[in-house]
Amino acid sequence: MDAQELRRLPLFAGLDEEQVAELARVGDERVIEAGQELWQEGQPADVWWVLLEGSIAISKRVGKERTVVGSMAEPGQWAGGFAAWDPNNYFFATGRALERGRVLAVPAEELRRLGDEWFAFGVHFIRGLVDTVRRVESTARQREALVALGTLAAGLAHEINNPAAAATRAVDSLTTTSEAIVSSLTRLSTYGVSSEQFAEIDALRRAVRPAETGSNPLALADREDDLSAWLTSHGVEREWELAPALAAAGVDRAWCDRIAAVLGPEALAVGIEWVAHSVTMQTLLSEVKDATSRVSGLVAAVRSYSQLDRAAVQRIDVTEGLESTVVMLGYKLNGIIVERDFASDLPTIQAIPGELNQVWTNLIDNAVDAMEGTGTLRLSAHVDDLGRVAVEVADTGPGMPPEVQARAFEPFYTTKDVGKGTGLGLDISRRIIEERHSGEMWIDSEPGRTIMRVTLPILGQDA
Repeated sequence: MDAQELRRLPLFAGLDEEQVAELARVGDERVIEAGQELWQEGQPADVWWVLLEGSIAISKRVGKERTVVGSMAEPGQWAGGFAAWDPNNYFFATGRALERGRVLAVPAEELRRLGDEWFAFGVHFIRGLVDTVRRVESTARQREALVALGTLAAGLAHEINNPAAAATRAVDSLTTTSEAIVSSLTRLSTYGVSSEQFAEIDALRRAVRPAETGSNPLALADREDDLSAWLTSHGVEREWELAPALAAAGVDRAWCDRIAAVLGPEALAVGIEWVAHSVTMQTLLSEVKDATSRVSGLVAAVRSYSQLDRAAVQRIDVTEGLESTVVMLGYKLNGIIVERDFASDLPTIQAIPGELNQVWTNLIDNAVDAMEGTGTLRLSAHVDDLGRVAVEVADTGPGMPPEVQARAFEPFYTTKDVGKGTGLGLDISRRIIEERHSGEMWIDSEPGRTIMRVTLPILGQDA
């Protein structure tokens, strides 16, 4: 290895001639060919690689696919060698040559020996720093993940509990109602109701339609009172139980007069009871259907949010991720008005949807927290003047002071109370947008309005 070539690299500007010569002696100059894999993700980082000529792509496996996360193109850029400070350390990504070139490969044990000889205190400091940072960041990221998981789990449990409880109540009522229907039919037979009469009252039952006033509580109450008075005047018992079901089904006095003409005074009460229980049965079945459909919708939203059944990198519609995130955080949106402004011609982009959903979760959750339960959350997506997909998450909270905006993306910086935030949410989001998707992310805030803006290239990393 030519020591003079190493001397010209800014990386070794602080070494003297003897040190550069020693480094050249322990290192191994290697010629690399396009497509050659130099190091592999997960293997021990026992070699320090220094680029001398050419370029190297750095990729990482995400799910079932491999994604490019960086590159080395300038002589003097380096990778690996972490085993010099931690014997158990490994490569976090894979390095593959993009073209023919040359590298300097220095064994980690030699790098450690040289470091101990040349700047022992520096090596001691680096080891302590690496251990401390790894421990702190690992703990904080684990807490961030647990907090996010707990938030989503609580939200999902809350959202599923309501339709599940409604379905349970409806099923319990169905048991009682079905028994009442059978009882009414049995009693109708004792009054000698003919098949022709039953066919007529069944036709009347089928003819009822929900009243247009059903959404108006006062109008519905008036209809119930009117029906209750009619039932009482015709000797029908338990009118307080039958009138609400009949009123909700759209029954009026004219309908009651028709069924009275068919059955006569003796069988009238039992016939109306059978109709009332029948329409109640239909209502309960509709409630069960709506509740189970709601649960199915939540499961679909979770599937869309987690992207567990999809490829890691794919073409996606960003609005789908925004919508599924709103569903997942729905329990926190009580009192919050959600406005949407999505362009109808929004193109799909190439991205990692699971990671983008993590970004949307962080931004929406922060916006909701800033509004403290009251305000407007505005989500928008459109194509900007540069042909990129631009997503905005805006809130009507108090805004960020300039000093907070300046540090918002710093790791571990947070303005939330102790135990409510780790200060990693925006840092992780920025890394996902900028490093993983070649996009941009910034803040526009003033009192009463904060907008988090994200722009993403339509072709993603393949652009």
